[in-house]
Amino acid sequence: MNIVVLTGAGMSAESGISTFRDSGGLWEKYPLEEVATPEAFRRNPELVLDFYNQRRKQIMEVSPNVAHLILADLEKHHNVQIITQNIDDLHERAGSTRVTHLHGEIRKVRSTTDPRLVYDLDGWELKMGDTCEKGSQLRPHIVWFGEMVPMIEVAQQITQQAEMLIIIGTSMAVYPAAGLVHYAPRHIPKFLIDPNETEVGYVDNLSLIRKPATIGIAELALQLQTK
Repeated sequence: MNIVVLTGAGMSAESGISTFRDSGGLWEKYPLEEVATPEAFRRNPELVLDFYNQRRKQIMEVSPNVAHLILADLEKHHNVQIITQNIDDLHERAGSTRVTHLHGEIRKVRSTTDPRLVYDLDGWELKMGDTCEKGSQLRPHIVWFGEMVPMIEVAQQITQQAEMLIIIGTSMAVYPAAGLVHYAPRHIPKFLIDPNETEVGYVDNLSLIRKPATIGIAELALQLQTK
């Protein structure tokens, strides 16, 4: 079965990574206008690099949770493709082999003049003066607010081939990612796993599982085993 999984911040929350909306989380300390836009990087690159250095350091200190491991295990029985809004690498570290990152990858960096030049970062710290092979400053390989989402068309094509769609840990409020649900075939089963209220609206054949990622995907995986 072709299973497409769309994951958001709630997927990694149980690993200890703050979501955008957590009380006391990073986004309360740093308004997005100061750290997550191209203008912010031009205005104060040191602050932006430090913000992502701290996030990168945190991500390297945590581990995949049970939900990540269950999705990786599903590959033994199904064709599983994960489309994630998360910039961490927990899906890969859990063992998932087909992961599309919509918003970039925090453990990679890229040239500020040639976006095709992308590198794995050794360690957690990116500094001013770290340059690409063309001599330009490196920046986080992240899709900032106001930038295009280069992988969205790939994600749309993947979703169109789904025989089951599973959405985990996302408010369905961030576009264009939230619109992917409408690319899935109308007749296929769809599941939304999230303990919070979401903004998904009406979607054909959608079942709501109001539970955290680890509990919700464990229950769903058990159902798949019995079919």
